[in-house]
Amino acid sequence: MKRENEFAVGLVVIAALALVVGGALWLSGAHLGKTEAVYTARFRTVGGLGAGSPVVLRGVRVGRIEAIRLAPGNWVEADIKIYSGVTPPAKPAVIAASASLFGEWAATLISSEPPPVDPNIRQALEEAAAVGGGKWPGATLPDIGQLTAQASRIATDIGTVAARVQSAFDSQAVMDLRRSIHDFGQVADRLARVTNEQADIIGDVGSNLQHGSEALSRAAVDLRTTLGRVDTATNQGQLATILNNTAATSTDLRSASQDFRQLMAAANKNQESLVRVLQNADTILSRVSNRSGTLGLLVADSALYRETTLTMIQLRQLLSDIQANPRKYFTFSVF
Repeated sequence: MKRENEFAVGLVVIAALALVVGGALWLSGAHLGKTEAVYTARFRTVGGLGAGSPVVLRGVRVGRIEAIRLAPGNWVEADIKIYSGVTPPAKPAVIAASASLFGEWAATLISSEPPPVDPNIRQALEEAAAVGGGKWPGATLPDIGQLTAQASRIATDIGTVAARVQSAFDSQAVMDLRRSIHDFGQVADRLARVTNEQADIIGDVGSNLQHGSEALSRAAVDLRTTLGRVDTATNQGQLATILNNTAATSTDLRSASQDFRQLMAAANKNQESLVRVLQNADTILSRVSNRSGTLGLLVADSALYRETTLTMIQLRQLLSDIQANPRKYFTFSVF
């Protein structure tokens, strides 16, 4: 009986040890008999991430944080142990973020292609990747406390702005706003009346534009008809004839211009003779005007005109008498 009790106690102790070891292995996330890969990620800060924190890929746990340590250049490095059979993304990156409201943190594996939409996360990953060294770039999202503090600051700012708006919009400001709205309504009514009054004028303008467009269309038709007639009139060589005649006329004009230039050149050469002729003519005309000389006396004396007129009258009378009585002046005899 005593030996059986000792055997039972031994079994209980062995079972307890196995249970403790299995629980420890389960809690540590160890996978017995499987090869696990270890990678290193680089962060500026890891927030609440610590050794043993889970590593997830698309919401599935694929590893754990093995260790965290400080690195040169104000960096923090975290060793990530990935379970066997899990293939990381082509260009992996790690995002450390709060996983629950109770302060638990997790590291999420993502692909850096395409880059994240959040500009802060994208900038942090680019800075970590620029260092190089084969380590995965990492970024950290703010935790619940930071978000709450930021929300509190935003709420405080909103309250301040609301207080300022409330102080600015007092009863006088409200009355001014109502008055402005009323004035705007009156302006809108006046604008509507003016628009209605100008509607007929605008309609007349549109009608005039339509008539003008119709007249322009008719003018275009007439022009097209005229051009057709011109084309018909010139398709038998008339246009070439007109152009030839124009060329001949141009040649004649050039010849006449040349002759005129020659005439002017000759006149220029005989300028002194022309001057003397003009001076003599001026002298003669001056003497006639001064009634000196025979021609001047004849021009100035009206008796010559009267005598000439009387002579013409007598000559007409003589011709009339000859026509009436030819035998009085002429005698004809044969033999």
